[in-house]
Amino acid sequence: MKEISYKPTIGLEIHVELKTKSKMFCPCKNDSTEKRANFNICPICMGHPGTLPVPNEEAIKKVIKAGIALNCKISKESKFDRKNYFYPDLPKGYQISQYDMPLCQNGFLNIGERKIKIRRIHIEEDTGRLLHSEKGDYSLIDFNRAGIPLMELVTEPDIKSGKEARKFAEELQLILKYLDVSNADMEKGEMRVEVNISLSKDLKNLGTKVEIKNLNSFKVVEKAVDFEIERQKEILERGEKVVQETRGWHDKKEITFSQREKEEAHDYRYFPDPDLPKMYFTDDYINKIKQEIPELPSLKRERFKKQFNLDENAIEFFVINKDLGEYYEKVVSEFEEWMKAEKIEIEKEKNKIYKLIANYLISDIKGLLKGKEFIEKDFKITPENFAEFIKMIYKNEITSKIAKIVLEEMFLKGKDPSNIIEEKGLSQIKNANEIEEIVKEVILKNKKAVEDFKKGKKEAIQFLVGQTLSITKGRANPETAREIILKLLKEEK
Repeated sequence: MKEISYKPTIGLEIHVELKTKSKMFCPCKNDSTEKRANFNICPICMGHPGTLPVPNEEAIKKVIKAGIALNCKISKESKFDRKNYFYPDLPKGYQISQYDMPLCQNGFLNIGERKIKIRRIHIEEDTGRLLHSEKGDYSLIDFNRAGIPLMELVTEPDIKSGKEARKFAEELQLILKYLDVSNADMEKGEMRVEVNISLSKDLKNLGTKVEIKNLNSFKVVEKAVDFEIERQKEILERGEKVVQETRGWHDKKEITFSQREKEEAHDYRYFPDPDLPKMYFTDDYINKIKQEIPELPSLKRERFKKQFNLDENAIEFFVINKDLGEYYEKVVSEFEEWMKAEKIEIEKEKNKIYKLIANYLISDIKGLLKGKEFIEKDFKITPENFAEFIKMIYKNEITSKIAKIVLEEMFLKGKDPSNIIEEKGLSQIKNANEIEEIVKEVILKNKKAVEDFKKGKKEAIQFLVGQTLSITKGRANPETAREIILKLLKEEK
């Protein structure tokens, strides 16, 4: 991308479906995946006359929890407001939201070295869903989603690029998952990103703001922001004015497109909802929620670096894959217990062990999972058995080739590794004389490699070792095989 002469000003609005059993103001089931249209509805979420909303306290607690985790000031006094607009998917003719007294304000989230300020986090109800017919000129409405509790987060315009917007959304998703506030699955619409972008030559005189709605993947967030920056830049360089509007994203063409003119806050005629009283929160109430907050991704990164000395990629893998990270720690703990029992000095060997365990989980187990999510209760290998498996590698009892066979069998059947080795006859050949006889056969059959070695090509040794391991199906100790090969070849000279 060419250097941008105009300064972009970018802010995010992110909607997140909260993980609750019921909707925001009624007892209907909170299930946005329900396939039966208009199944999870009632007179309350449909806005029938004479019905009254009752706030979902669990949803409110989850938003406060998110606010605490995101360094926000939690309001001691808050209220609900009516956001008035007319759209077919809005059964009441208004949306219950929050305007001037949100639950959380003035927070921030660090992404790398950058601090992105958060203006507010509030709670509201979701709208229904329009289903547009491809066959005829009409649309159908499914109200299952109407009334589902939403958390809306609004950043300050601190973001500078599509990459930063993506990083913010990715880190926010991680935090929400750690808090168990939301599954935040973007593919399922549980987390939806909207971007506000303007361009100007200086930040004192900001340009016209354009909003891009309903971005449903991190990749799309980055692409949409970068495209819109370039689009607005081209308009300004032609001497034309950017139109204030709402735009969508076209996946196939990878462009933004105009949807409608952008509304301002006053267009919604906000006023306090007369059916819902103000909410008051004590310090004790907020502190109890604070105590429920687990170790968050940023702290986990720091701890994993200090405790296990893993590289950044490995740490990030275990932070993103939270359950696998917890499993890793259990395996490490089991292995350390064995080391203590064997009176092996942990401090001398720990870096080697920590990296060995990490490598097998990141590469081999990830490969065996074939893209499926790691869920420990469904995982057949216990931390104890995995630690035993690592112990065998550490003690050179099995080669890397045998290790792969054993691990796959453990993965499929959950057996103890020593039982697998016994059942399949995979135990290591320890008898040097037996290995020597095999090596002699390898030397006889591979005269070219022997000649290459004599000419000074040291890589020929590795080939001969490989042939020995192939014949023994990985059961020969590679170091022992190497020593014997070198001895016999020197004798030939």
